[in-house]
Amino acid sequence: MKGLSVSFGANRVLDSVDFRIDRGEIVTVVGPNGSGKSTLLHALIGGVRPSTGSVRRAPGLRVGYVPQKLSLDATLPMTVRRFLGLPRRVSRETAQVALDHAGVPGVGRLQMSALSGGQFQRVLLARAILESPDLLILDEATAGLDQPGAAAFYRRIEEVRKETGCAVLMVSHDLHVVMSASDRVICLNGHICCEGTPEVVAEAPVYRALFGEGTKGALALYRHHHDHHHGPAHGHSHDGPTEQTRKAAADA
Repeated sequence: MKGLSVSFGANRVLDSVDFRIDRGEIVTVVGPNGSGKSTLLHALIGGVRPSTGSVRRAPGLRVGYVPQKLSLDATLPMTVRRFLGLPRRVSRETAQVALDHAGVPGVGRLQMSALSGGQFQRVLLARAILESPDLLILDEATAGLDQPGAAAFYRRIEEVRKETGCAVLMVSHDLHVVMSASDRVICLNGHICCEGTPEVVAEAPVYRALFGEGTKGALALYRHHHDHHHGPAHGHSHDGPTEQTRKAAADA
């Protein structure tokens, strides 16, 4: 994504956004309501046309998408396995592998209406990874889950990344949990305010101005070390603040 701006009428939602994500990365986009997070995702997958700028995707890029919520008629009889086979059928073995990866191996015969909130979201995750995506996108995928449920879901996302090697792009309000599961965090408020490792972003004055000090202690509680390494092709660094972060700090 290069110099991307998106306007709806006279309202400019995104302004001159530069963004890239590489295979194996977990990147989280945070920002207040109305900051353009979902618009960013929709522009990436082609659902929103840029006003200016461009989006370039790897040839043949496969994308898996986990929405914030999916409403199903509770009276509609549909097993998990049947749900995974829509709109086109998949083999029992393929469906089971996806459920295994999503961390719910034993729910295939259950009715969708009988699932807990956490199980339902993991089934949506299983559906998203059925096609072995290169990029997995999650738009507020833990909305409605309690804190332990959200933390468990994000740990499973890390396992999916480790098992499949896909890139993961997440939008979330669960700052205290989701940042701990990320390699890189982007703070968005119509434009990229700051960007870097969770520790760097949490210290940035512009981030604190938007979210306060509340996530700093929780970040230390949840943060852990990743055991993977990015190759030399990556154009960003996880070791310190980016130029945007330094500029934001200087401006603040």
